[in-house]
Amino acid sequence: MTETDAQEDLTEVEIFDYARRLYEARGAKAIAEAAQKAGALEQQGDGEQARTWRQIEAALRSMRGPTAS
Repeated sequence: MTETDAQEDLTEVEIFDYARRLYEARGAKAIAEAAQKAGALEQQGDGEQARTWRQIEAALRSMRGPTAS
């Protein structure tokens, strides 16, 4: 899936599938990359794409599970 694909309105299943593949490709860096992408899009005023990337970020965090503090 390309970056352009992630910019479309995705279903919840598609969000999780994209997040899973991103995690497989980028490992633990995937969460930070999704957050950075969302932040950059928010600064550019592209709220819709930023929302998609925030959903991807949330999916990545849920896959990671709870962390010890």
